[in-house]
Amino acid sequence: MNSENLQTKWRPFILLVTVFFFWGFVAASNDILIPVFKKAFDLTQAQSQFVSIAFYISYTVGSLIYMGISLLMKQDLVNKIGYKNGLALGLVISALGTLLFYPAANTGSYPLMLTGLFTVGLGFSLQHTVANPLAIALEPIKTGSQILTLAGGINNFGTTIGPLIVSLAIFGSSAAANTEMSIESVKIPYLILGVAFLLVAVMLKFSTLPEHPEAIKESIEDATSSKSSALHYPQLLMGMIAIFLYVGVEVSTASNLPAYMENIINLKTNLNFTVQDIAPYISFILGEFNDWSLDWSC
Repeated sequence: MNSENLQTKWRPFILLVTVFFFWGFVAASNDILIPVFKKAFDLTQAQSQFVSIAFYISYTVGSLIYMGISLLMKQDLVNKIGYKNGLALGLVISALGTLLFYPAANTGSYPLMLTGLFTVGLGFSLQHTVANPLAIALEPIKTGSQILTLAGGINNFGTTIGPLIVSLAIFGSSAAANTEMSIESVKIPYLILGVAFLLVAVMLKFSTLPEHPEAIKESIEDATSSKSSALHYPQLLMGMIAIFLYVGVEVSTASNLPAYMENIINLKTNLNFTVQDIAPYISFILGEFNDWSLDWSC
């Protein structure tokens, strides 16, 4: 393969793995928002957990919307609009969700904040549907899983640095000793994130990524010839249950870590953790969780 073809192949791949980075970055950053919203809106610990609930329930709702539209069209939605267009559309939806943070912060509205997170998750739901098979299709089918594993590593990187960057954006440097948690400080980081979503969406639209990859067409034809539904594969059903339980443990652990460190550890020690001190520990825990998930994928 000559250098020109190699560059042509890797440019769209870099754009694609950027989307994987976004997923990890935003999902992990939610765990910083939980204690911020809890104090800013005077919430109970249970009420603050709606940050995670609103974000992750959107994946289920988004999948149901996707399936419903496909049934009404009597044709798979992504196959209709194209994989590249589907990925760009998902990024635009997520960008709209980040824009809701601005009026939500101005009005001090917790429900509007949750709506923004829900909308970001809706976009991610469509992106997940498109990006995973598209990453595999960029390579021959025998080596496509290796590319997907590499993309998962980029996702893990986003998960690891997300809490650190968002914490820095909200609280400033540790040297500043800023302990004030104004909800206004959430606006700018998420507006920047929304601009990044839109920028990558535009670049994807004009990239050389295929709309209907041949490898995906072939796999669909092979599947329909042997099974009438993907749910007829028992390993898929067991995998869905395993991922559901795994992600539930991961999310609930990281979501409740700030409260645990502030309330339980501070009462038993003299460490005096504050919210801005907790970000590295969230990054460490989520990084370790994702290392295990990468081991599984290998």
